[in-house]
Amino acid sequence: MAHFPEPPKLGEWLASRGLISLDQLRIALMEQATSGLPLGRQLIDLGFITDAVLRDVLAEHAGEASIDLNQVVADTDAIALTPEQLARRHHILPLAVDVDARTLTVAVPDLFNLVALDQLRAHLEGRYDIRPVLAAQAQILEYLDKFYGFDLSVDGILKEIETGEVDWSSLQTGAEFTQPMVRLVNALLAEAVKRGASDVHFEPESTFLRVRYRIDGVLEPMRSLHRKYWPAMAVRLKVIAGLNIAESRAPQEGRLSLTLYGRSIDFRVSIMPTLHGENIVLRVLDREKAIIPLDRMGLPETTLRRLMDAIRRPEGLIIVTGPTGSGKTTTLYSLLAHLNREEVNIMTLEDPVEYPHPLIRQTSISEVSKIDFAGGVRAIMRQDPDIVLVGEIRDRDAADMAFRAAMTGHLVFTTLHTYSALGVFPRLVDLGIRPAIIAGNVIAVLAQRLVRRLCPHCREAYVPEEWECHDLDGDVPEQLYRARGCVRCAFKGYRGRLPLMELLPMDATLDEAVLRGATPRELATLATQRGWRNLAEEGLQRVRAGETSLAELRRVVNLGRR
Repeated sequence: MAHFPEPPKLGEWLASRGLISLDQLRIALMEQATSGLPLGRQLIDLGFITDAVLRDVLAEHAGEASIDLNQVVADTDAIALTPEQLARRHHILPLAVDVDARTLTVAVPDLFNLVALDQLRAHLEGRYDIRPVLAAQAQILEYLDKFYGFDLSVDGILKEIETGEVDWSSLQTGAEFTQPMVRLVNALLAEAVKRGASDVHFEPESTFLRVRYRIDGVLEPMRSLHRKYWPAMAVRLKVIAGLNIAESRAPQEGRLSLTLYGRSIDFRVSIMPTLHGENIVLRVLDREKAIIPLDRMGLPETTLRRLMDAIRRPEGLIIVTGPTGSGKTTTLYSLLAHLNREEVNIMTLEDPVEYPHPLIRQTSISEVSKIDFAGGVRAIMRQDPDIVLVGEIRDRDAADMAFRAAMTGHLVFTTLHTYSALGVFPRLVDLGIRPAIIAGNVIAVLAQRLVRRLCPHCREAYVPEEWECHDLDGDVPEQLYRARGCVRCAFKGYRGRLPLMELLPMDATLDEAVLRGATPRELATLATQRGWRNLAEEGLQRVRAGETSLAELRRVVNLGRR
């Protein structure tokens, strides 16, 4: 029978990493013999280590995750599942509940306190699996008072503000959780993430504040608050985003990070002065949703195969095009994630870096860093890259450097603002790139849109009308599907989104056409002969399959331009 070495004890583990000395360990062991405290708690009481150090070391020692509760926002559903008496008795802090995966994430000071976890499982009666993460005991005790001591729902917080006194000045000094205005901002952001919003809009009007979430690409009004709340809320948002609270007449940009529903969520903050005050929009950057495996994007098999063939090329330029919010960033990150290996050096230039990724060397374009896309590519070429992402081609210099990188044996990904895949070529010529350079170096062009997916639980079948048959180009199925609405989709009729991709892989014939200055119509004829389908045709295929509605497709794609 094989014998495995026992893991080192906690004291030896700390000493081996230089976090405590052997003398401090001896002192702690002597004190522990009298006090009976766990060694970690004894070391904290003696002042040899901090709660945060113990938390991280215990997590590493156990091979489990740890969490800093200072950035955690409460999940009211998780709190409702865990009785306060049980949470306080065993020092369990509920963090997040995932109804679909049926898991409850809780913070605990000791991952091996099986009694506490068993009692929580017994209370839940097997409805949820318990996922413990390690946190400092002092933080757990502090946040138990906060999470169970205050109302955390938006309606409850608003009632508290209207009936109680609020210390508005405390909002400028830090995260005073006891203040209802702090909890109101946290609750609105948490609600946005829970609903799957991509953006949160705080829009002041003359007499009220409108709060809207962009969900599945469509703005939806969520709350209307009294205008008197907005100055304090704006200050709170500026404080946690690290912005200047005294500046209200100039645009500002910042970033903040919170732990919501057991995972870290970043927000990109944009502030714009308007007639009625500062308009603040937060882009939700959820790292779990930033990368979707290519085989789970829901692409047609032919499109997926051609896309995989393109990214396997050792050099050349792949251009992704589409309007803001069309999923270009998600697609690019998913492609890079597929190619990301230890033997490959991937470097990016982004404005700004939205999702940090291991192994990928990412650089943010900004005035502070004094790097633009052209200069950044020039510098990257000296960093021995294999794959380069240029966030966007905006001018002649950036285009020149992107093509130079592709011509010198690198696989380059970039974006360009055009309406369609075929519009890329005249746009590049307009930027000053000669057709002789474009031909042979652009290996694929991808135009993309996102359409809402019909809720599979409530979609309604119907017989298409005459005008709809015209849109379907004569290939009319016996029935189509339209949105209806149910509890599972919040009565919207749609749940989630799916990508429409107009992928144009280049070959010798298309390169020759670009070289002689062929028009987009001529290129479309040649591409169609090779099995290419434009966005409208891709969308209509999804409509016929019942994945989306014709009304939704018309909202996103101009069906008249075919």
